[in-house]
Amino acid sequence: MFFCNFGYHRRIVSAETSRDHSFFATVRDAIKGVPHDYTSGNLGRAIILLAVPMVLEMVMESVFAVCDIFFVARIGTDAVATVGLTESLLTLLYAVAIGLAMATTAMVSRRIGEKKPEAAATAAVQAIWLGIGVSALVGIPSWIYAPKLLEFMGASAAVIETGVPYTRILLGFNVVIVLLYLNNAIFRGAGDPAIAMRALWIANGINIVLDPCLIFGLGPFPELGVGGAAIATTIGRGTGVLFQFYMLYGGKGRISLRQVAFILKLPVLFRLVRVSLGGIGQFLIATASWVVLMRLVSPFGSAALAGYTIAIRIVIFALLPSWGLANAAATLVGQNLGAGRPDRAERAVWLTGKYNMVFLGFVTVLFVATAGLMVRIFTDDPDTLAIAASSLRIMSYGYMFYAWGMVFTQAFNGAGDTKTPTWINLISFWMIQIPMAWWLSTSTGFGPQGVFWSIAIAESILTLIAAAVFRRGGWKTQIV
Repeated sequence: MFFCNFGYHRRIVSAETSRDHSFFATVRDAIKGVPHDYTSGNLGRAIILLAVPMVLEMVMESVFAVCDIFFVARIGTDAVATVGLTESLLTLLYAVAIGLAMATTAMVSRRIGEKKPEAAATAAVQAIWLGIGVSALVGIPSWIYAPKLLEFMGASAAVIETGVPYTRILLGFNVVIVLLYLNNAIFRGAGDPAIAMRALWIANGINIVLDPCLIFGLGPFPELGVGGAAIATTIGRGTGVLFQFYMLYGGKGRISLRQVAFILKLPVLFRLVRVSLGGIGQFLIATASWVVLMRLVSPFGSAALAGYTIAIRIVIFALLPSWGLANAAATLVGQNLGAGRPDRAERAVWLTGKYNMVFLGFVTVLFVATAGLMVRIFTDDPDTLAIAASSLRIMSYGYMFYAWGMVFTQAFNGAGDTKTPTWINLISFWMIQIPMAWWLSTSTGFGPQGVFWSIAIAESILTLIAAAVFRRGGWKTQIV
């Protein structure tokens, strides 16, 4: 073990001393996955090395959403509404997966910062076991009650008839979604984001190829309609998970599961659960609010649902890369707190926030100017077009606030302080966003646009609260 770790850190030193540290050389090293010690050296370079593969990973994650809706939109409005309603249900699962992933990143990054790779691998094993258990609890009843779930979400009879296969497959085989999140959280926490990036590349490449084949019955493939999109996505994600396990057992990065037995270790598991509960609650509050928002839009008809779904997919395409940048802050905070360098952790957060603000500022200008052209890629229905373009413009007005909110939130999570963002989300989404969305959409004549405005306003308020709490510095003393 000692000689293995010594050799790895020697590779870090040799890599650092033998490479040009220009911006483009750093980007090249980031994509290659060159080893680096994130607790010392130039902070800007550390952010780039982490952020570039994380941003590319999140771009690939967003491609899942955009790819499915691009092809499904060719089937019809009911099919698009099916995807939107199912994704709203999946957001609850995403809340659990992301909450577990946040705790996993926090624990793994802290152990890596403490130079304890075997302890990091032990935490990773417990995360995998938790993910499998959660997937079974969600998948079995979802497969059985898929029609009832769509009915509960306000779907019409036509949407239910069309959408049951899609909903059943995605929710029933959700284990590939959960493990894809958790395994990539392990890689990010360890400081190996390039491996996580490659897993998403593989998963998306397969999904992009299979989507049109299985939806429209190209060549030897059967025509399965919207259900084919679910099968393609599941196969793509499943292949990505297999690649992740290959890399985890192959010892290609800082963590190798060969170092530890693949058994439950209750003290570590309970600690992971404790940290996860705050993360799960945090994202459950946030994503459950999105389910409520979808429910508030559904009475305005399939065109409103389809328009909102298309706009959300485009928003996700823009924001997930930004989340990738924020994830870099989480890893830097965790590893530097583990190394006893809280001041460096704080500097990393402020610098990452500035980078994120510049990126989303550019996206804001682009979306406001070209919203109509963007949504026209997905549909030519005039009613759907109008709602989608309006939704996209309104939500983009708060992007520069979102940029800082993401980074502050991930900084808390990277420190293992998942409870603070939970309370902030509760205030911003349930005490402000949902009541405002209901009032604006039903009592003021704004209609579905009232829901869109509530999103921009609530997210901006969240950022202001998070900034005030972050400056107090309580996250620096969090024990994980």
